Amino acid sequence: MVLLGSAPLLVQHGLTESLAGRFELIPVTHWAYPEMQTAFGWTLAHYLDLLAGAGMLTGLAKFSAERVRQRGSSPKLQVLNTALLTAQAPLGFPEARRAPEVWGRLVESAVGAHLLNSSTGTTAEVFYWRERGREVDFVVRMGRRVVAIEVKSGASKGSLAGMEAFVRTFHPQQTLLVGGDGLPLEQFFQTPAALLVTG
Repeated sequence: MVLLGSAPLLVQHGLTESLAGRFELIPVTHWAYPEMQTAFGWTLAHYLDLLAGAGMLTGLAKFSAERVRQRGSSPKLQVLNTALLTAQAPLGFPEARRAPEVWGRLVESAVGAHLLNSSTGTTAEVFYWRERGREVDFVVRMGRRVVAIEVKSGASKGSLAGMEAFVRTFHPQQTLLVGGDGLPLEQFFQTPAALLVTG
């Protein structure tokens, strides 16, 4: 006999005496990507498309002047709902706020989620950029207008080498520092991505 169910604790309840030693729980977890690739021949890009369609996460393409190179780039994973990062996190809000690296990742993820969610239904596209160890957190393009966005969760320290390299290479219409000494996060989260580009 095989018992199927989504509540293993209920399966065990009441069976310890009547079926003692005669039943076994075999957990069947969610499919991992390698299993789905083997079974269905999925490429990573297709799997990310499915996750994006479910509103969970997506893969940002690397910004390039050539669209062919964008499609061939390694994606930067970006959650569409930051609860996917925090729900199972070992740190609560006060602890995360006191840990600069953790807080920085959470703020950057929240900024990315806002850009993607607020660009839905518009022609705004969201990318990242990285080259030779220098990077820009997000790049938003709408038509021919390009805005480079760097995220800081605390006071800015030193130069923004990635932003400077991006400006020299692509000459964006605008650069934007979000958080830290730049645009306050509260104001940023009230501004749709398209409005950031069009000004």
